[in-house]
Amino acid sequence: MPKTNHFHVVLDGKEDFCSPFENVDVIRTSVGFQSMQVIESANLNSAQSSHRDHSPHSAKVVMADCKAGPLLLFALTVVMNIFASCLGANVKLGVPENYDGIFPWYLAKLHSLTGNYSDLVVTGDDEGIFGVDTQFLYALKPLDREKQPSYSLQVSFRASGQLQSFTVEVCVIDKNDNVPTFIQESMRGSVQLGLLKGIPFMQVEALDRDDRKTAHAELRFRLMEQTPRIPSPQMFFIDSVTGEVSLTEDGASTLDPEMCGRYKLSVMVKDMAGKSNAFFTTGIVTVEVTGNTWASPDPVRLQENLPGPYPIPISQVKWSGSRAEYSLEGEFPEMLFTISREGVICLNAPLDRETQDQFLISIVVERPDGRAIAKPVELRVMVGDANDNRPTFPQAQYHTVVKELAARGTEILTVQAADNDDPKTDNVRIFYRLVGQIPESPRALFRVDRDSGVISVQADSMEGTAPQYTLTITAEDAKGLNSSCTVVVTVQDENNNPPLFSQHEYGPYHIPEDARVGTVVTAVLAGDADVRGGDSWQVNYRFECGNEEEVFSLMTDRQTNEVSLVLSKVLDFERESEYILVLSAQNPVALVRGRYGPSSTATVSIYVDDVNEGPILSQSHYEVTVREGEEPGRVIATIRGYDPDSHPIRYSLQGDTKKYFSIGKYSGELKTVQALDREENSTYTMEVIAVDGRNSSLSASTLVTVQILDVNDNSPVLVGDYSWKYLCTPRWEDQALVLASRDSDGPQHGGRLNFSLRSDATVRRNWKLTPINDTHTNLSLNTPYLAPEVYTVPFTISDSSSPPRSTFINLPVTVCPCNIRGNCKMPAKQLPGMPTIQSAVGILLGTFAVIGSILVVVFVRMSYQNPKEPSKTTSQERIPLKISI
Repeated sequence: MPKTNHFHVVLDGKEDFCSPFENVDVIRTSVGFQSMQVIESANLNSAQSSHRDHSPHSAKVVMADCKAGPLLLFALTVVMNIFASCLGANVKLGVPENYDGIFPWYLAKLHSLTGNYSDLVVTGDDEGIFGVDTQFLYALKPLDREKQPSYSLQVSFRASGQLQSFTVEVCVIDKNDNVPTFIQESMRGSVQLGLLKGIPFMQVEALDRDDRKTAHAELRFRLMEQTPRIPSPQMFFIDSVTGEVSLTEDGASTLDPEMCGRYKLSVMVKDMAGKSNAFFTTGIVTVEVTGNTWASPDPVRLQENLPGPYPIPISQVKWSGSRAEYSLEGEFPEMLFTISREGVICLNAPLDRETQDQFLISIVVERPDGRAIAKPVELRVMVGDANDNRPTFPQAQYHTVVKELAARGTEILTVQAADNDDPKTDNVRIFYRLVGQIPESPRALFRVDRDSGVISVQADSMEGTAPQYTLTITAEDAKGLNSSCTVVVTVQDENNNPPLFSQHEYGPYHIPEDARVGTVVTAVLAGDADVRGGDSWQVNYRFECGNEEEVFSLMTDRQTNEVSLVLSKVLDFERESEYILVLSAQNPVALVRGRYGPSSTATVSIYVDDVNEGPILSQSHYEVTVREGEEPGRVIATIRGYDPDSHPIRYSLQGDTKKYFSIGKYSGELKTVQALDREENSTYTMEVIAVDGRNSSLSASTLVTVQILDVNDNSPVLVGDYSWKYLCTPRWEDQALVLASRDSDGPQHGGRLNFSLRSDATVRRNWKLTPINDTHTNLSLNTPYLAPEVYTVPFTISDSSSPPRSTFINLPVTVCPCNIRGNCKMPAKQLPGMPTIQSAVGILLGTFAVIGSILVVVFVRMSYQNPKEPSKTTSQERIPLKISI
């Protein structure tokens, strides 16, 4: 082994301590600290005279074969922590065991010894290992920590005539000088089938005599080899720290004693926490594979409502391996089933098969720490039945219907009671009985089958019985437990009676021909002997003949079956004066017995009384078209009407305020009286009145609308004043005069108006017309420059008719130079033939003089006339003045 260096720490005071430091090969130089001195133990004798004195509480560090360096302070800290157990001595000293150097081995200088002392005695050393020489404590042979870990030495001496003493505590520092060993030479264990992965079944234990507080005794285990390597080479696992042996996943799933009942495991234990330079020992562990009693127990059958006493043991399980604890899981009330530490399963309360007929109990086995050892096993508990339930009906009352003509044996209803006992036993066999009927009857009407619960008709017929019966049915099991229900049976009426009229003929009934639609002519009734209100009693009426034009309709009162004959169309005596109607009456459901005979039909006679009626016009509105300007007197429409009583008809107009139209008094011909102008009015609406020639209070009317068709009889005209407008020269871009036109005709003739310049080369060179829309166009210069003056621009405006109508225009246009704002800078030349300013002013003054003269004459004449009555004055003012100048 490599040579080991050691520290020796000596402290004089109570709070000082000593500790070892090993393996410090990195330390190379000697270092001195304030209250610490480092010397080589091999040269203690020669260095005694050079030691310095220290205070009572100063520390000394003695290093044997030391190669000290900068890590000395860290080493001292470790040493102090390790040897805290030496506290309490006056001098404490840490000494490594197994020193193999020169003896005597000087350990430390005892500063408590003064220079002049005598009678030195060292006690507490039975083997005579320690001694003192010139204040230095020495040892005569190596120390063994495993033999004795520490020594307590008492040093006594006399100084200055007084006896003194102090204690030196020597702590033996451990070295890794022991090989770990297994506690047992023969290591054996057994593993049970069913054990889960990772659950320990044995533990390998080893011991190291080195100090347990150091890494020298820190052991690690390792599984080296498994023999045989079947069915998997990795069947087992050993915990490196605890030495616990368990199955791997392969081992838990493939362990089979028939394939291999014994395994040998080669196990190694190493100290120094398993480092590469550690001591180690190997051993063999024999593992026996054993069977296990851990299996699902046989199913248990228990009778419900057991009398007890409880708890009742019902089954038992056992884990044959290590110590285990048991628990139960499953869908059952808490504490209904329990399991003891011995694996005995008990029932703690009565069972009810109707609540739950079987239980599946999962039995869990665990280690004391709560880890599962093996997979849970199951116990099936089946509950046996006892006849403890009475049969019950799913509902307390049933409702059913039986037809009154039902034959004997007709099944009406099946009632079924249920028994919650075990259906595989006779406990659920049920018997049915009819025990009551309300109201009672002299003959048996119903019966119930004893085994099936089928209720059927016992009588030959239900005719003439009550409309409803209430039956009481009892269900009873073999033990006599029973319950009952009621069945309400309604006897349904069947249509075995046809409806019959009380008489074969009704009428005759009179109705005026002007009777309003909806008038009730009469009401008749066909009686039915079936039960009132049912489908067999309801009656549907219909016309068999006589109402082919649907003049009448039928309205039935469903509460009484009475039918009303209602007028549905306007009557006309002249067309039909008598109606013979044949009615039939039937039920909405088919007859089950009998047939409809003559008594189910009846005849109703109706006479229409004549009433004088007003004329009737063939149309409620006439629309007529006439071209404008058409010659007057032409027939434009004929209004046609007739009088139901063949009376003459007189026609007249209303609403023609301008008298443009006339109508023939008896012919109804509508004519124009004068030519019509569409531009004046395009539509005329009037009313034509037709009056009975014998009774003027009877009349009819219709509207006539006359549309005037447009004719191209108007030429387009230029609209607007353009005398104040001008165009700039030289030509300005985008400058133009907007010319507007209008045509009084309709869009067909005057829709789009076309502007065109006169066919003159000069005109077309100087001017240009650009259309804007149907009625407007732009007039602009077509040349860059035109001399300033007033020009006459000749052009034509034409409409869009064929042939078109046109208007020729000579439009004066002013052309002048303009400033930058577009304003004309000089007046244009006078257009020939146009008045000058002087002439215009003279004409205006002359006009004012004439008007003044007229006013003077009027006022003079009025002043000489007599005053007149207000009405006459008013009339005079309406007559224009006639004045001659």
